[in-house]
Amino acid sequence: MRISYPPDSRMKFMVSAAAFLLLLATPAFAGENLKLNPHLDFNSDSQDGPLITGDKMEAGFVSGTPAYVIMYGEGCFNSKRQARRTVDMYARYKGQVQFIIIDVDRYLSSAQSNLKKQYFQNRIPHVVVLDRSGTAVYNRSGEVDTAVISGLLDQALR
Repeated sequence: MRISYPPDSRMKFMVSAAAFLLLLATPAFAGENLKLNPHLDFNSDSQDGPLITGDKMEAGFVSGTPAYVIMYGEGCFNSKRQARRTVDMYARYKGQVQFIIIDVDRYLSSAQSNLKKQYFQNRIPHVVVLDRSGTAVYNRSGEVDTAVISGLLDQALR
C-alpha cells in the first residue's frame, strides 16, 4: 500500500529539511560577543577575574573556518595586554574567524582541554592560529603584536 501526501505537505517537508541541513552546514563560532573585563589592572599581576567574557566560551575548533586561540592566566599582566588585543581583533574578524578563549585558571570544556593538551607549553599568554583545516600556522607563548596575527588571519581567510 502506498501512502500519498498532498503537494503542500511535501513542499513544507522539503523546505524544512533544507533549512535544517543549512543550519548543520553553517559553521559554529566559538567565543561570540567577546568583551574585555572592565576591571582589569594592566599594571599588575592582580587576580581580576576572567580577562575576556562572552557567549559560547566553552566551544572548541570547528574545521572549515580559521581560528585564533588564546590561553591565558587571570593574574598575568602580559595575558591582560594580549586579551585586549584579542578583543580588538574579534571586533575586526567577527563572523570570519573563530575565537577560542582558554582561561587556564578555570574549568575547561572537553574541547578546550583538548586544545590545551595539544598546544599549551605551560607559559602564558599562549597564542595559536589555526588555518581552515586545523593546522597551526602560529603556536607561541608570549605577547604577539596585532599586526602579526592579523597578517596570519588574513592569509588563512584567502
